[in-house]
Amino acid sequence: MNDILTAASAVFSLHALLMIFLGAFAGVIIGALPGLTVNMGIALLMPLTFTFQGMTGILMLLGVYCGAIYGGSITAILINTPGTPASAATILDGYPLALKGEAGRALGLSTMSSLVGGLFSAICLVLVSPLLAKVAVGLSAPEYFSLAVFGISIITSVSSLSIVKGLMGGALGLFIAMIGLDPMTAGFRYTFDSVYLMGGISFVPVLVGLFAFSQGMVSMEDSYRGGENRKVQVPIKRILPTWLDMKRVFPTQMRSAIIGTIIGAIPGTGGDIASYVSYTEAKRWSKHPEEFGHGSVEGVSAPEAGANAVAGGALVPLLTLGIPGDGATAIMMGAFMVQGLSLGPLLFTEHPVEVNTIFIGLFVANLMMAAIGFAGLRSSAKIMDVPRRILVPIVLTLCAVGSYSVNHTMIDVFVTMGFGVLGYILLKLDFSMSPIVIGIILGPMAETNLRRTLVMSQGDYSVFFTRPVCATFLVIAVMTLFLPIVGPKVWAWWKKRSGGPALVEAEGKE
Repeated sequence: MNDILTAASAVFSLHALLMIFLGAFAGVIIGALPGLTVNMGIALLMPLTFTFQGMTGILMLLGVYCGAIYGGSITAILINTPGTPASAATILDGYPLALKGEAGRALGLSTMSSLVGGLFSAICLVLVSPLLAKVAVGLSAPEYFSLAVFGISIITSVSSLSIVKGLMGGALGLFIAMIGLDPMTAGFRYTFDSVYLMGGISFVPVLVGLFAFSQGMVSMEDSYRGGENRKVQVPIKRILPTWLDMKRVFPTQMRSAIIGTIIGAIPGTGGDIASYVSYTEAKRWSKHPEEFGHGSVEGVSAPEAGANAVAGGALVPLLTLGIPGDGATAIMMGAFMVQGLSLGPLLFTEHPVEVNTIFIGLFVANLMMAAIGFAGLRSSAKIMDVPRRILVPIVLTLCAVGSYSVNHTMIDVFVTMGFGVLGYILLKLDFSMSPIVIGIILGPMAETNLRRTLVMSQGDYSVFFTRPVCATFLVIAVMTLFLPIVGPKVWAWWKKRSGGPALVEAEGKE
């Protein structure tokens, strides 16, 4: 109870509440502006949090996380353009409602559904995380190695269109993680006699370059090609959902919140998957499925509740196992590392106040997000009036300032620019940035615990198969890696084999 009270006093201080509010406000704007993704927003603002003391910076990032996921629904409803991938499913019924003159109703339902999904996932985080941490506290080096391998294996799930490109991105991330001093022998690896590289490439400049600088270059290219968004003039009247609307959509909200929390807790998934699955299930369970695609209130509520529930779900494996649930939490790992917090089961025993601060902060962040949403819905359409020729230079400038503020060296700025150009090229080649980040983060964890395990077992690799937890995670990792590659081929072969005799008989009768 003392830990909870201490955490509550830290969260409800004026400074912390202000930072959560600013984070949620910035997140809503970032999410509402097409081209500025959730990952980009967190990567862009994360360097600013390093100047804060205690957990204030983490609380601000939680506000950005919650706000950005919700903000994408504003553009999805008003201009038929999802601000974030998680809001892509909201277009299907949100924009038709806006065209009917009910934009305020659609925005109000999306805001309330986002709040319901976020609060539900926060409750699940509080209930599930301590139990999972108690189970994981008995893990040692072999289990941590298997966990790291499992975390690396999810790159096949977060890859874009090509699994091979995802594997290539993960390999690139592992290579970047190896630059610097050997963790066991302190030998030089790929340093090329550079003093800067001896300490490894700084994590934050790489993130800012891959996610923020590269997206800024993409937005710059779109603006030169005349890709400015055109806002549809729609009236925004009533924004608070009526009792009848809430009574109708509440079962859909709860079902979608459960789906989003479960999907978020599965490493490698994200809000886009949760939103589409929630939308599909809402249509399946609806009494009026014919309304979907033509302005259904359930069609607006389901994807928003599911997408925002991902936030709490994705924090479960991050806090308890040290494995990011999605790309946004992978970036947030850098902020935890800078604050000296080692993610994993020991976090709950060594830093209980910080854990409770995150729990309470997530509740407050969702409430702030909803308050900002309802207060600014009538003027939210003006956000789309910001031209990219003004927005992009601001973003690129913030990238440079944020990178420099980490170590106060211009080399970090050049690293950001270099990885920004690399990220731009990879985006044009349909690569995903998340596998690279996962490789950078989990590579050192896998290497260190592998070598510790081999020292413990005197070079005997059978230790990985004699420990049940370790063997289980390794088997799951192998399945996660190869199932997306082999699965479709096996399924096609099985369908051909099972349907072969019937097809032959049908052809003979003809």
